[in-house]
Amino acid sequence: MVNEQQIEYGLIGELTRLKYTHRPDIRDNAALERNFREKFQDLNRVKLSDAEFSRLRDEIINPDVFLASKTLRGVNTFRREDGTPLNYTLVNIKEWCKNDFEVVNQLRINTEKSYHRYDVILLINGIPVVQLELKTLEVSARRAMQQIADYKDDAGNGYTNTLLCFMQLFIVSNKSKTLYFSNNRTQHFSFAADEQFLPVYEYADIDNRKPNGLHEFAEQFLSKCTLAETISRYMVLVESEQRLLVMRPYQIYAVKAIVECIRQNRGNGYIWHTTGSGKTLTSFKASTLLKDNPNIEKCLFVVDRKDLDRQTREEFNKFQENCVEENTNTETLVLRLLSTDYADKVIVTTIQKLGLALDASHRKEYKKRLQPLRDKRMVFIFDECHRSQFGDNHQAIVDFFPNAQLFGFTGTPIFEQNATVKQIDGKEKTLQTTEDIFQQRLHAYTITHAIEDDNVLRFHVDHFKPEGKATPKPGTSPTREKVVAAILAKHDAATHQRRFNALLATQSINDAIAYYDLFKQLQDQLAAADPDLRRLNVACVFSPPAEGNKDVQQIQEDLPTEKQDNQQEPEVKKMALKGIITDYNQQYGTNHSIGEFDLYYQDVQQRIKDQKWPLADFKHPKRIDITIVVDMLLTGFDSKYLNTLYVDKNLKHHGLIQAFSRTNRVLNKTKPAGNVLDFRQQQANLNEAITLFSGLKQGEDPKKIWLVEPAEEVVKDYEKAVGELTSFMQRQGLTPEPGQINNLQGDAARGEFVDKFKEVQRLRTQLDQYTDLEEPEKTQVETLLPTDDLRAFRGQYLETARRLREKQGIGRAGDSSVNQLDFEFVLFASAIIDYDYIVGLMAASTEPGRPRKLKMTREQIIDMIRSDAKFQDEADDLTDYYTHLPKDRSYSPDEIRDGYDAFKQVKNATELAEKAARYGLSAETLTAFVANTVSRLILDSDKLREVMAPLNLGWKARAKQENELMADLIPLLKKLAHGRDISGLNAYENHE
Repeated sequence: MVNEQQIEYGLIGELTRLKYTHRPDIRDNAALERNFREKFQDLNRVKLSDAEFSRLRDEIINPDVFLASKTLRGVNTFRREDGTPLNYTLVNIKEWCKNDFEVVNQLRINTEKSYHRYDVILLINGIPVVQLELKTLEVSARRAMQQIADYKDDAGNGYTNTLLCFMQLFIVSNKSKTLYFSNNRTQHFSFAADEQFLPVYEYADIDNRKPNGLHEFAEQFLSKCTLAETISRYMVLVESEQRLLVMRPYQIYAVKAIVECIRQNRGNGYIWHTTGSGKTLTSFKASTLLKDNPNIEKCLFVVDRKDLDRQTREEFNKFQENCVEENTNTETLVLRLLSTDYADKVIVTTIQKLGLALDASHRKEYKKRLQPLRDKRMVFIFDECHRSQFGDNHQAIVDFFPNAQLFGFTGTPIFEQNATVKQIDGKEKTLQTTEDIFQQRLHAYTITHAIEDDNVLRFHVDHFKPEGKATPKPGTSPTREKVVAAILAKHDAATHQRRFNALLATQSINDAIAYYDLFKQLQDQLAAADPDLRRLNVACVFSPPAEGNKDVQQIQEDLPTEKQDNQQEPEVKKMALKGIITDYNQQYGTNHSIGEFDLYYQDVQQRIKDQKWPLADFKHPKRIDITIVVDMLLTGFDSKYLNTLYVDKNLKHHGLIQAFSRTNRVLNKTKPAGNVLDFRQQQANLNEAITLFSGLKQGEDPKKIWLVEPAEEVVKDYEKAVGELTSFMQRQGLTPEPGQINNLQGDAARGEFVDKFKEVQRLRTQLDQYTDLEEPEKTQVETLLPTDDLRAFRGQYLETARRLREKQGIGRAGDSSVNQLDFEFVLFASAIIDYDYIVGLMAASTEPGRPRKLKMTREQIIDMIRSDAKFQDEADDLTDYYTHLPKDRSYSPDEIRDGYDAFKQVKNATELAEKAARYGLSAETLTAFVANTVSRLILDSDKLREVMAPLNLGWKARAKQENELMADLIPLLKKLAHGRDISGLNAYENHE
């Protein structure tokens, strides 16, 4: 078996072949600094005194990686001892390929608390910019990522107080699979967190082929000029978020294709990048590179709706503050077009404003004023090139700017098969395709590619089957009453117990209004029969009659159904929308009106996105469960927390793909697929759309990539996983029962249980969100592993994983099987089961007159607490308090909450007093330190020293005592922080 050392030396050999200089002499911080000093002096043609270099080093080292990254890329100033300024760069920023490229291995950064050793680091001009963490084949890449996160969490880590602060990229590899990601300020890879913390990439070539192993990755990605180009041109410093982004490979290829097409003046082109692939970043980078092209007069980024204009402008300004100003009207646009300011070289506008500017009949004679630009080289980048760019406005641009180059982005191109067909002079005529308008495809990254790369999710499509009746004809639907009843029955399962939310797409505004009323009526009836009913919060949004309102008219440019519908009985629709907004205001405490419809629309969108917050922070009454729509939100709207689309609307081709794609943004393993429940039997339309937009060759079956396995196949996989867990327990001489996990012997066996049960839970999570499970399948799933046993196994998993995680110390030899383990906690945290929910269950269990079927036993509630990851750190306290709660009376939720708070305060105070006495410390000082740590979520080393000061210990003895105290405090700190990350804890939790 190949070990880590062999992988490391093999990589160094490959890098040496790529003309990196191997520096085996650089093994510590002092050698690293000496090398940097030599490179700095050569580059800037200067000789620094020792005092000057020390001061320079202290000035450039910054614990904030974002600020350090700006220094790396900029021209900086340093004042020398004689008072003269020195303008310097850290690397050759004009020609990055001409820097010195070196590789070091097994570098140790020794600080007072940190003894980290790094596998391989790449230096550019003596600056550490890339760290590679290598593992053997049997260790997952996630484990290597966790190790980097642990390094970064160390309070004394080299990323904050040495030249490692300039680290730009991390690469992790087990030789077979290699991933990379950008460095950022706080990099807590808390895999118990609710969402994927940051984008992690796998390299691919221009045809999206992945490298075959680490050596091929090095050849393709780490060649000197490729790496230099990635860091200098294709990393983005996002000003608004103060973080680094590295572009995905396909984004880089698209930008290069546009820039090269402009350099060669080869006409127009379009980029086929699927919905959800990050086209805003791609277009931003293309625009900024064009900003420095002296041959280009202006670059216009053109969108076709008011909300997209605002949204795109805000996205651009995220990447670079104030880089794109708002064009509030056409006059402003014209002034910016005529401006010679560098800041006005890139402009975001709508195609409607551009059309007015080029309208010869306009009274302000914009077109006449723009004549000086007529023969200039202009670049137009269209946000979505299958919408209104195909109309008169597009032709006006082409006619007025004969030297312009036009580039379009689309996730769903218009081909002949999905082009609009119209009757012209009694004959059918197919209107223009994307290629007719934009001449050539410059790059493609289809939804097939994105699914294979885990950049978007696959779809689980359930075509509704009415009970006891024949399947309706395609395009027809059951009654609205049956649709609503089905949604009410399936919604909790489809949305993972309301962890996510949903859209209901309807055929017309009248249908939307009828559905809104029907949801209210049916839920009122259900609530009358069941006072404990958890109602669904239903919102509805469609555009009002325009009535001359320019903003609404602009919104409706891309809403064909709503624009047409509002022409019939506009007053009826207006009154209905007013009522819907009034209900919304009452539900959410807002004050919207139909006169400011856009503010209402924005609020609906934000509330859908705010589903990300835990219930403790964003209570259910403030959430939207289902939003009823006609055209709105079915294109261009993104939320990771929207996972379900109910369809009572005929969809085809790009319209179908756009609508379905609202559900497939990646979050984490609690969201295995985008769910679609189709009430119109559109299997044929779905198959046609998948074939059209798959990008696969004829004869290949894209449905195998796009669609998840049918329910019966997942049930078989689940049966196999449960069987493997059972066989494992039997091999250990134990019965397959949750209580027997405590009898497992050795960490290797416990680790195997973690792996076996993690797969069981992953499949169960997937099955729980299938809306098309038949009764026999539901019974089979429950029989294989009853819910009570599943919950008990979950509790055992969390406890076992917690104990094994504590043994995965950095630098600790330990059991190799433990160090290889990759834990999953996100699968074990329910969104609906929060602290308030548990308190409510506890209160209900004490009510003597409450029907047994409506309450849980104490044992069931304790199992629920222990099986949920969010209670991991205080499960013992909750169960201890609840177990000893007197049974001779009933309690209200407030009484239970107050009683538990008092119980914790007493217990925590007693525990802290005992720890203070054990270490000879002041209980008051220790309590203040703990309170400061929890409130700021930062472990302050200076405050810790103040706590230890009265002991008057030497630094070695103090460091040893600090480690022992912190190891003792960590469980309490985690509990008081309610599972949130405290920066610096891992320094002590994993210290050798």
